[in-house]
Amino acid sequence: MAQLNDHYLKLQAGYLFPEIGRRVNSFIEANPDADVIRLGIGDVTEPLPPAIVAAMHDAVDEMGNRDTFRGYGPEQGYEFLRDALASQAFGARGVDVSADEIFISDGSKCDTGNILDIFGPGNTVAVIDPVYPVYVDTNVMAGRTGNATGDGRFEGLVYLPVTAENNFVAPLPDRPVDLAYLCYPNNPTGTVASRDTLTAWVDYARANDTILLFDAAYEAYITDPEIPHSIYEIDGAREVAIEFRSFSKNAGFTGIRCACTVIPHELTGTTATGERIEVHGLWNRRHSTKFNGVSYPVQRGAEAAYSSDGQEQVGQLISFYLENARLLREGLEAVGISVFGGINAPYVWLKTPGSVDSWTFFDQLLQQAHLVGTPGSGFGASGEGYFRLSAFNSRENVQEAVRRFQQLVA
Repeated sequence: MAQLNDHYLKLQAGYLFPEIGRRVNSFIEANPDADVIRLGIGDVTEPLPPAIVAAMHDAVDEMGNRDTFRGYGPEQGYEFLRDALASQAFGARGVDVSADEIFISDGSKCDTGNILDIFGPGNTVAVIDPVYPVYVDTNVMAGRTGNATGDGRFEGLVYLPVTAENNFVAPLPDRPVDLAYLCYPNNPTGTVASRDTLTAWVDYARANDTILLFDAAYEAYITDPEIPHSIYEIDGAREVAIEFRSFSKNAGFTGIRCACTVIPHELTGTTATGERIEVHGLWNRRHSTKFNGVSYPVQRGAEAAYSSDGQEQVGQLISFYLENARLLREGLEAVGISVFGGINAPYVWLKTPGSVDSWTFFDQLLQQAHLVGTPGSGFGASGEGYFRLSAFNSRENVQEAVRRFQQLVA
C-alpha cells in the first residue's frame, strides 16, 4: 500500500488564499447580485505593457517558421534574458551578479518552495511573523517542523515577530539558525528594510553560517532611494544569500509566469561530513532535473521589460498601482484607521477597527461592504488583529472600495 507524506496532514485548514476563495464563493452564491470588490489576493489587473506584447507576438511568429522554430530551451534560461537581468536589474544598480548565476523559472513562489530540495532536513529555519505562507507550509511539507501549536505556529521553526510595537523590524534570531527567510518590500506588511537592517542580517548570517533566502518580488515598488533593492547591495551578501525575483508584480506576469533566482558562486553549504560545497551547482542540478524551462515567447516578453520602451511602460504600471496604494492608505487614515506600508510596496497593512480579530473583520467587510481583503492571522500568529489590502485593481474599484470602507467604519 502506498504510504502518504504524513507531513501534509500537519497543515492547517487550508492554504490561506483558497480559504479566502471558499468564503467569497459561498457569499456570492448566497448573494448573486452583490458587487464584490477583491483587494485580497495580490493578482495584477492591468494589461501587459505594449512592448512586452509586441515581443511575445514576434516570438510566436518565430515559432511558426521552420527556420526560427525552437524546441527545448536551456533549463537555466536563455542567455538573452539572463544577460538582460545581469546588466539591467542588477548591474545598473552597481550590483555584481553574473548571468550564469541567474536561473529563470516560472515563479518565485515555486522557487522559494523548491529551494528546500537542496537543503537537508535537519536545518533550523527562521521566518518573520507574519509571513508569506509558502515559506512555512513548504517547510512543513518537507518535514522540517513539528506539529502546529495552539496559536497556529509550528514546532521547530524560529519565529521573529514584527508588529507596530517594533516598527515591523524583524529582530535577529536569538540563536544560530541555518536558513532564514526575508521578504522586502514585505508581504504582507508592505514595509521595507533599511540598509542598516539588511547589513545587520548579513553580518548575522556570516557570523552564524546562515543562508538568507531573500524574496525581492516587490523590489520594483521601492521609491525611496535610500532603500536597497537587492540583498547583494550589502557587502558580504554574496557569501550568504540567495535572491528571488519575479516579473509578476512589476511587468504583470501573474498569468504569464516568469521569475528568476540568483545563487552566487561564493555561496556554500556543508555536507554531512563537513565538506564545503557550492550551492550553485546543486541548484543547477535540481533545476535541470525537475524543470523544463520557461517558454521562449515568455522569455522574449520578459526581456522586453528591459528595453527602453519596456522600462518606461513597466514604470507606468508600477506608478499606477502605487497610486492605488496611496488612495487606500490615505482613505483609511482619514477615518482613523492605523495604516502601515503602501508607500514602497503595493500592500496596505492595517489594524482592524475596534480590535476585532482578523477573520471576523474579513467576514464583516465581505458581508457588510462587499469587499475582500486578507486576514492578517492567515500570515501568522503576529498578524492577528491586522488586515492586508492589495493595491492591484482598477482605479475605479479602489476609489469605490475606499468609499465603502469609510462608510463601514464611520
